[in-house]
Amino acid sequence: MKVVEERFSVAFAYPVIFCRGLFGEDCGVLDEVLGRDAEAPLPHRLLIVMDQGVRAAHPGLPMAIARWLTARQGRVELAAPIEYLPGGEFAKRQDGVVGKLVKLAYQTHFGRKDAFVAIGGGAVQDVVGYAAALVHRGCRTIRVNTTTLSQADAGVGVKNGVDYGACKNFLGTFAPPFAVINDADFLPTLPDREWRNGIAEAVKVAVIKDAAFLDWLWAHADALRMRDLEAMAELVERTARLHLAHIANGGDAFERGAARPLDFGHWSAHRLEAMTCYQLTHGEAVAIGIALDMAYAALAGLLPPADCTRVVALLRACGLPVWCDELALRGTDGRLAVLEGLRQFREHLGGRLCVTLPDGLGAKTEVGEMDEALLERAVALLRERYA
Repeated sequence: MKVVEERFSVAFAYPVIFCRGLFGEDCGVLDEVLGRDAEAPLPHRLLIVMDQGVRAAHPGLPMAIARWLTARQGRVELAAPIEYLPGGEFAKRQDGVVGKLVKLAYQTHFGRKDAFVAIGGGAVQDVVGYAAALVHRGCRTIRVNTTTLSQADAGVGVKNGVDYGACKNFLGTFAPPFAVINDADFLPTLPDREWRNGIAEAVKVAVIKDAAFLDWLWAHADALRMRDLEAMAELVERTARLHLAHIANGGDAFERGAARPLDFGHWSAHRLEAMTCYQLTHGEAVAIGIALDMAYAALAGLLPPADCTRVVALLRACGLPVWCDELALRGTDGRLAVLEGLRQFREHLGGRLCVTLPDGLGAKTEVGEMDEALLERAVALLRERYA
């Protein structure tokens, strides 16, 4: 037998930009993004895909985009009229949405240096990113994130995916975006539940990576709950920086290994989303998942009970839930139904379970097993205190 093996690495780089008024006629942010590749032919061709909820909340946005394009005639053009998608998990669960975007790219003779511009929350970013990754094995995606969740977490990383069957993100790719743009002007129109979603991801990353940030969240809990835009803008930037630092420096940007630190609290969150038919938002489910794993970690002796109480109280102070009745549901075998989330998480990781838990505040550890009896006690503790 003869074996020839080569190794190579590929460098990825993309900017994450924080701004206001992206589609003002005089705003040059998108011009600079499109100009990153000096060899790209002019005019830059775009396919803009917009969340229908964004259009409803910002009815003047399509006209603002038209004026922005007119001011750049000959340099930037639309390959087709703006495409509108439903927001939220519904978009990720519809088989035809990705095919529709791929067909649109095919019909407009889209090239690898042309760019999808996805304007919306994390679900729309996932769908558009997946479709763009399929076209020519990967054309460019510019993410214009419009929710706290996408700006702080879901829209700044390298993953995208859609749901299949009952499994969240069963289909997907690792495809770094060409650029990410977080325009804070989109945030004030968010409903309260959507506003709070990003806070859950901030608490998640602070618990396992940055105790000082956790203190900042405590100090600003009232401002965040009361929709202070300056406080939220700082939360978004600090959370995004922590996520990006992990992607760049964690040594496993495409998650080939077992550890998934940024999925702290998510093994149960994804399961609870499905169990509630997505009546829980992602951020709400993550908040409950964090509360469950904090209670488990305290019972397992990984941190003092007071630390668990403090984090759960922070989530509540920010207006997030830490309990839902589905957490206590049982299957026909008598086991907690949420435990199916562990099996799905193990499958997603490739067969070996690896769950991130806090090791004190601002630090983490990885465990290969979750004690079912302790999980029962953790659920009982949350039900007793917060149901």
